[in-house]
Amino acid sequence: MSKRRKPSYIASSGLAAEFILLPGRTRGKQVDLQIKTADAFAAHDLEGLWRVRRAARETAAFRRVLQLFVERGGPIPVEEIVGGLPDVGPEATRQALVALDADDLIRIQSGKVDVAYPFTASSTPFVVRLHGGRERFACCAVDALGIAPMTGQSIEIRSRCHHCAEPLELGATPEGARPEGSGIMLWIGQRADDRCKIADSL
Repeated sequence: MSKRRKPSYIASSGLAAEFILLPGRTRGKQVDLQIKTADAFAAHDLEGLWRVRRAARETAAFRRVLQLFVERGGPIPVEEIVGGLPDVGPEATRQALVALDADDLIRIQSGKVDVAYPFTASSTPFVVRLHGGRERFACCAVDALGIAPMTGQSIEIRSRCHHCAEPLELGATPEGARPEGSGIMLWIGQRADDRCKIADSL
């Protein structure tokens, strides 16, 4: 039996998970997985990258974008974001948004923000139900799980196993995944081209 060719895409500049595997459901296909611990990933010298990205996420512009995605979803017109930050000022806000786009934390297309990690305005396999029944699309599996602690709310996640297409639903709280998520494995894909913006591969 030949091994399945590994996918050549990923959904985060540092770490991401594009696939959710349900144990024991591969329909006879051989799955070639390399399992690593969190400590092993830390050895990839990602701390500096995370530090820079964490600082960018704390800007008023990025917080405003995320707030709008939570409240009503995207895409969000840039001018609406600019108008919502009078204390920052129009020019400073526009420059901040351009910098966030360059850092691959958001994507601006046709004057609108359509991706702001962990959210995307486009349809993905990762549907997150927020408080009150509002549904949003997450960029990847890890992003979906991260929405609960980010918003401070319990959420429901709906997706499918990448290999067997088995429907998958699990809940998450700000403290982590609920017990029904036990035994589910996230496959961390290998990014094919570090020069490409991740938002353009969604």
